[in-house]
Amino acid sequence: MVNWEKTGQPAGAAHSGKPDGRLSLPEVEALARRVHAGQADKAGQPYTVHLATVAEGVAVRGGTDEQIAAAWLHDSVEDGALRAAWLEGAPLPRGVKDMVFAMTKRAGEGPEAYAARILAVPGALLIKESDIAHNADPRRLAVLDAATRDRLTAKYARMRGLLGLAEG
Repeated sequence: MVNWEKTGQPAGAAHSGKPDGRLSLPEVEALARRVHAGQADKAGQPYTVHLATVAEGVAVRGGTDEQIAAAWLHDSVEDGALRAAWLEGAPLPRGVKDMVFAMTKRAGEGPEAYAARILAVPGALLIKESDIAHNADPRRLAVLDAATRDRLTAKYARMRGLLGLAEG
Protein backbone atom coordinates (compact mmCIF):
# COMPACT_ATOMS: atom_id res chain seq x y z
CA MET A 1 0.00 0.00 0.00
CA VAL A 2 1.30 3.47 -0.90
CA ASN A 3 1.92 5.83 1.99
CA TRP A 4 0.60 9.20 0.80
CA GLU A 5 1.47 12.48 2.50
CA LYS A 6 -1.07 15.33 2.66
CA THR A 7 0.40 16.66 -0.58
CA GLY A 8 -0.58 13.50 -2.43
CA GLN A 9 3.07 12.61 -3.00
CA PRO A 10 4.57 9.27 -2.10
CA ALA A 11 6.46 9.43 1.18
CA GLY A 12 9.96 10.75 0.59
CA ALA A 13 9.36 11.78 -3.02
CA ALA A 14 9.56 15.52 -2.39
CA HIS A 15 13.15 15.53 -1.15
CA SER A 16 15.76 15.65 -3.86
CA GLY A 17 19.48 15.93 -3.48
CA LYS A 18 19.85 17.41 -6.97
CA PRO A 19 20.58 21.15 -7.18
CA ASP A 20 17.67 21.71 -9.58
CA GLY A 21 15.24 20.03 -7.16
CA ARG A 22 14.44 17.19 -9.57
CA LEU A 23 14.51 13.58 -8.49
CA SER A 24 17.77 11.85 -9.35
CA LEU A 25 17.79 8.49 -11.12
CA PRO A 26 18.56 6.61 -7.86
CA GLU A 27 15.66 8.47 -6.21
CA VAL A 28 13.33 7.49 -9.05
CA GLU A 29 14.42 3.86 -8.68
CA ALA A 30 13.86 4.00 -4.90
CA LEU A 31 10.44 5.59 -5.44
CA ALA A 32 9.42 2.90 -7.95
CA ARG A 33 10.61 0.14 -5.64
CA ARG A 34 8.72 1.68 -2.72
CA VAL A 35 5.38 2.28 -4.47
CA HIS A 36 5.40 -1.18 -6.12
CA ALA A 37 6.55 -3.04 -2.98
CA GLY A 38 4.38 -6.05 -2.30
CA GLN A 39 3.07 -6.29 -5.86
CA ALA A 40 3.63 -9.45 -7.90
CA ASP A 41 3.57 -10.04 -11.65
CA LYS A 42 1.50 -12.68 -13.47
CA ALA A 43 4.21 -15.24 -12.77
CA GLY A 44 4.15 -14.50 -9.04
CA GLN A 45 7.52 -12.72 -9.00
CA PRO A 46 8.04 -9.40 -7.21
CA TYR A 47 6.91 -6.67 -9.59
CA THR A 48 10.06 -4.68 -8.91
CA VAL A 49 12.04 -7.38 -10.75
CA HIS A 50 10.09 -6.47 -13.90
CA LEU A 51 10.76 -2.76 -13.40
CA ALA A 52 14.49 -3.35 -12.84
CA THR A 53 14.72 -5.58 -15.91
CA VAL A 54 12.93 -3.05 -18.12
CA ALA A 55 15.16 -0.22 -16.84
CA GLU A 56 18.27 -2.35 -17.42
CA GLY A 57 17.02 -3.23 -20.90
CA VAL A 58 16.61 0.46 -21.71
CA ALA A 59 20.14 1.16 -20.45
CA VAL A 60 21.77 -1.63 -22.48
CA ARG A 61 19.87 -0.47 -25.57
CA GLY A 62 21.53 2.95 -25.19
CA GLY A 63 18.70 4.77 -23.44
CA THR A 64 19.14 8.11 -21.75
CA ASP A 65 18.77 8.73 -18.02
CA GLU A 66 15.31 10.16 -18.74
CA GLN A 67 14.30 6.97 -20.55
CA ILE A 68 15.69 4.84 -17.70
CA ALA A 69 13.74 6.91 -15.17
CA ALA A 70 10.57 6.51 -17.23
CA ALA A 71 11.24 2.77 -17.45
CA TRP A 72 11.29 2.56 -13.65
CA LEU A 73 7.93 4.38 -13.55
CA HIS A 74 6.37 2.97 -16.74
CA ASP A 75 3.57 1.04 -14.99
CA SER A 76 3.17 3.24 -11.92
CA VAL A 77 0.10 5.22 -13.02
CA GLU A 78 -1.54 2.33 -14.89
CA ASP A 79 -1.18 0.06 -11.84
CA GLY A 80 -2.38 2.76 -9.42
CA ALA A 81 0.94 2.92 -7.57
CA LEU A 82 1.15 6.66 -8.32
CA ARG A 83 -1.60 9.12 -9.15
CA ALA A 84 -1.51 10.80 -12.54
CA ALA A 85 -1.86 14.17 -10.79
CA TRP A 86 1.20 13.42 -8.66
CA LEU A 87 3.24 12.48 -11.72
CA GLU A 88 2.16 15.64 -13.52
CA GLY A 89 3.45 17.77 -10.65
CA ALA A 90 6.46 15.60 -9.81
CA PRO A 91 9.96 17.04 -9.80
CA LEU A 92 10.82 15.21 -13.01
CA PRO A 93 11.73 16.39 -16.51
CA ARG A 94 8.77 16.83 -18.87
CA GLY A 95 10.14 14.07 -21.11
CA VAL A 96 10.00 11.50 -18.30
CA LYS A 97 6.39 12.39 -17.56
CA ASP A 98 5.45 12.25 -21.25
CA MET A 99 7.03 8.81 -21.66
CA VAL A 100 5.28 7.42 -18.56
CA PHE A 101 1.93 8.81 -19.72
CA ALA A 102 2.55 7.35 -23.20
CA MET A 103 3.14 3.93 -21.62
CA THR A 104 -0.04 4.16 -19.52
CA LYS A 105 -2.88 2.19 -21.09
CA ARG A 106 -6.26 3.92 -20.98
CA ALA A 107 -9.61 2.29 -20.28
CA GLY A 108 -11.26 1.13 -23.49
CA GLU A 109 -8.23 1.96 -25.61
CA GLY A 110 -7.39 -0.38 -28.46
CA PRO A 111 -3.86 -1.56 -29.21
CA GLU A 112 -3.64 0.61 -32.33
CA ALA A 113 -4.27 3.85 -30.41
CA TYR A 114 -1.90 2.75 -27.63
CA ALA A 115 0.85 1.97 -30.14
CA ALA A 116 0.29 5.26 -31.98
CA ARG A 117 0.71 7.21 -28.73
CA ILE A 118 3.94 5.37 -27.92
CA LEU A 119 5.28 6.09 -31.41
CA ALA A 120 4.32 9.78 -31.10
CA VAL A 121 6.23 10.40 -27.85
CA PRO A 122 9.99 10.73 -28.22
CA GLY A 123 11.82 8.05 -26.26
CA ALA A 124 8.79 5.90 -25.39
CA LEU A 125 9.39 3.23 -28.04
CA LEU A 126 12.66 2.10 -26.47
CA ILE A 127 10.92 1.63 -23.11
CA LYS A 128 8.09 -0.37 -24.70
CA GLU A 129 10.62 -2.48 -26.60
CA SER A 130 12.35 -3.38 -23.33
CA ASP A 131 8.99 -3.94 -21.60
CA ILE A 132 7.81 -6.35 -24.30
CA ALA A 133 11.18 -8.14 -24.36
CA HIS A 134 10.84 -8.92 -20.66
CA ASN A 135 7.12 -9.68 -20.74
CA ALA A 136 7.57 -12.04 -23.70
CA ASP A 137 10.62 -13.81 -22.26
CA PRO A 138 9.92 -17.54 -22.72
CA ARG A 139 11.26 -18.24 -19.22
CA ARG A 140 8.64 -15.93 -17.71
CA LEU A 141 5.86 -17.24 -19.93
CA ALA A 142 6.74 -20.88 -19.19
CA VAL A 143 5.35 -20.66 -15.64
CA LEU A 144 1.92 -19.54 -16.87
CA ASP A 145 -0.92 -21.83 -17.90
CA ALA A 146 -1.08 -22.61 -21.62
CA ALA A 147 -4.10 -20.40 -22.36
CA THR A 148 -2.55 -17.36 -20.68
CA ARG A 149 0.83 -18.02 -22.29
CA ASP A 150 -0.75 -18.26 -25.76
CA ARG A 151 -2.88 -15.14 -25.23
CA LEU A 152 0.09 -13.08 -24.04
CA THR A 153 2.40 -14.37 -26.77
CA ALA A 154 -0.12 -13.26 -29.42
CA LYS A 155 -0.68 -9.92 -27.65
CA TYR A 156 3.05 -9.12 -27.53
CA ALA A 157 3.60 -10.21 -31.14
CA ARG A 158 0.76 -7.97 -32.29
CA MET A 159 2.13 -5.00 -30.34
CA ARG A 160 5.62 -5.59 -31.78
CA GLY A 161 4.07 -5.46 -35.23
CA LEU A 162 2.13 -2.26 -34.53
CA LEU A 163 5.30 -0.65 -33.22
CA GLY A 164 7.51 -1.87 -36.07
CA LEU A 165 9.73 -3.90 -33.75
CA ALA A 166 11.51 -7.06 -34.81
CA GLU A 167 10.41 -10.38 -33.31
CA GLY A 168 12.14 -11.63 -30.21
